Amino acid sequence: MLLATFLFLTACAGQQTWASDEAVAAARHVHGGAPELTLVTIMHHRSGNGHHTALFINGAERVLFDPAGSWHLAAAPERNDLHYGMTSAVGASFYLSHVRETHYAVVQRLRVTPDVAAQAMALAQQAGPVGPARCAISTSALLRALPGFEGISSNWHPHRLMQDFAQLPGVITVELHHDDPDVLQKTYQAQVPL
Repeated sequence: MLLATFLFLTACAGQQTWASDEAVAAARHVHGGAPELTLVTIMHHRSGNGHHTALFINGAERVLFDPAGSWHLAAAPERNDLHYGMTSAVGASFYLSHVRETHYAVVQRLRVTPDVAAQAMALAQQAGPVGPARCAISTSALLRALPGFEGISSNWHPHRLMQDFAQLPGVITVELHHDDPDVLQKTYQAQVPL
């Protein structure tokens, strides 16, 4: 039932993008460390609302599910909102493209089992492309389909998804702000394998 709901919620598709098998294989990046899910919420300084949600998945390889996102980088080939080749430098590009005077990033990291990371990757591969303004609802649907994440609410609002994720035991949270002189260093530290 959860999988059917997940597929329904992601059915209003966005722009099709499909990198070649060769590009995806060449970009594949094994990040090391424990399997983890990293929820990224881009917050608006003035309103306090979340404006975007994305999910790094670190398992057999490290990828980024960026539903309805506008970030693109040649070094990170994309297949319908799933970006491959997420090295720390490529991850830093994603973070720093969103962290600016008007917005900051809340990075929430959580260790998971290898099976949960593999399930998250499989769901992300099936999810896209996600239509506009569906980043949080598609990410919450993906998470709700995973064992241990059933308490995540089905949510259209990135900041509410962030609040739900914060309630999970073991979450490590970091904020990235454009005016922090150490923002680049913190961007890399937030990606050090657990």
